[in-house]
Amino acid sequence: MTVLDETYRLADGAEIPRLGLGTWFIDDDKAADAVRAAVGIGYRNIDTAQAYGNERGVGEGVRTSGVPREELFVSTKLAAEIKDHDRALAAIDGSLDELGLDHIDLMLIHSPQPWDDFRGGDYAEGNRAAWRALEEAHQAGKIRSIGVSNFQRHDVENILRGATVAPQVNQLLVHAGNTPTELLAYCESEQILVEAYSPIAHGAILKNAEVKAMAERYGVSVPQLCVRYTLQLGTVSLPKTANPDHMRSNAEVDFAISEADMETLRDLRDVDYGEDSVFPVYSGK
Repeated sequence: MTVLDETYRLADGAEIPRLGLGTWFIDDDKAADAVRAAVGIGYRNIDTAQAYGNERGVGEGVRTSGVPREELFVSTKLAAEIKDHDRALAAIDGSLDELGLDHIDLMLIHSPQPWDDFRGGDYAEGNRAAWRALEEAHQAGKIRSIGVSNFQRHDVENILRGATVAPQVNQLLVHAGNTPTELLAYCESEQILVEAYSPIAHGAILKNAEVKAMAERYGVSVPQLCVRYTLQLGTVSLPKTANPDHMRSNAEVDFAISEADMETLRDLRDVDYGEDSVFPVYSGK
């Protein structure tokens, strides 16, 4: 048994694989091949989003993977700019059409604010309206589980105040050098599973000498150490890659990081994302 066979159980009873394939930055015309390769290696958790522009390719990969649909866990995200009920309902159906699937296993609100106002204005009412649309699609069987992404505690509390279905997941930027300890603890207290996107810090962590030295002590690569770190935090790890060799390597994490080294990785700060700091999630807001 490997990490690819391991799952968490969401509060609603659904099982989600602990390791998934992130598909951000994979072009739509390359996504199907990436998904088929990942599924062939043993991945069963595939993550995409409306904003990635590759739902069509991801869906094709899922449908042509040779693995029964019920064995795959497919997630997508409602565009961050959609903060009203009717547009959200239409966008949910749009994702189903793009993916070519009869249901989505998990759908998230991608961000509590539109990307051009990330961590800016108050969109509480709009988020509640979008959440009602997710709840209705969930009730209709179009979506098996629903959740959020990039939500801070007050954003989650806003949803919980009016929800008939609680968020099952909060997908967050979590990696060595960016470990939101208090938010992780809050989500755990609310039975909200955290998914860690960019567990390898969008590649920025590869330059960190301390992390490289630690990986060498364990006889693993820096990406393997970073994936293992997020798994030991109790999150779903979603490393993104279209490279089958990297997919295999990211799944070869059958080792344990000591508590002392976990503490060192938790305490890391100031990861430099370089030119990718232009993206809102890496901007430090």
